[in-house]
Amino acid sequence: MIRVLVADDEPLIRAGIRTVLESAPDITVVAEAENGRTAVTEAIRHRIDVALIDLKMPVLDGLGTIEELRRQVPALRVVVLTSFGAEPNVLHALQHSAAGFVLKNCTPHELIRAVQAAHAGDAYLSPAVTRLVLGMVTPKTARRRQEAGDRLSALTSREVEVVRLVAEGLSNAEIGRRLHMSETTIKTYVSRILTKLGCANRVQAALLVRDTEGR
Repeated sequence: MIRVLVADDEPLIRAGIRTVLESAPDITVVAEAENGRTAVTEAIRHRIDVALIDLKMPVLDGLGTIEELRRQVPALRVVVLTSFGAEPNVLHALQHSAAGFVLKNCTPHELIRAVQAAHAGDAYLSPAVTRLVLGMVTPKTARRRQEAGDRLSALTSREVEVVRLVAEGLSNAEIGRRLHMSETTIKTYVSRILTKLGCANRVQAALLVRDTEGR
C-alpha cells in the first residue's frame, strides 16, 4: 500500500484529492497538511511514501518544504501540485527534488498514475505537463548543449536509447514494452544512468537530454 501525504492550504482541494486517491486499491492517504511545516512533521511521523505538495503554502512554502523533506526523509518521493502556468518555481522543483508534478485540474486517472509512478521510481509527466515544463525552459546556449552532450557521452548506446525514452515521459513499464525488455531490467538501466549522469531523479536526466537538442 502506498502511503500518501496531501499538503495544500485549501481544505476542499485536500478532500477532493483524498477521495480520488483512495479510489485506487493500492493508495491510502494517511496524513494531510495545511502548511509546509506541518507537512514535514506529518511526513516523518507517518513514514510517508509519496507526498503531494502544493507550491503555494503558508509558514513554509512548497520549495522550502521539498528541500526540508529531501534533507530529513531522503527516500520520500515528492509530486508537486500546481496550477497551469502559474508557478515560476515548478522547473526548479523538478530539477532539484521532485519526482514530477501534476496540474490541479488533471484527471483522476492522471493523479493516481502520478502517485503510482513516483512510488515506482518513475516521473509521471502528462502531455499537458510536458508542454508546460518545456515552455519554461530557456533556449540552450551552445556551451550548455556541449556540456550536456559530454555528460551523455558516458552512456552506452542502449543507455542513451533508454534515457531518450525517459525524456519522452515514458514510465519504466512503457520503456520496457518499447524496447522488448522487462520492467525490472529498465529500472536497473535507469538507476545506472542516473548514477553516470550525476542526476538525482529522472526529470533531471530528461532535462539534460533536452539540453542536447537545443530547444
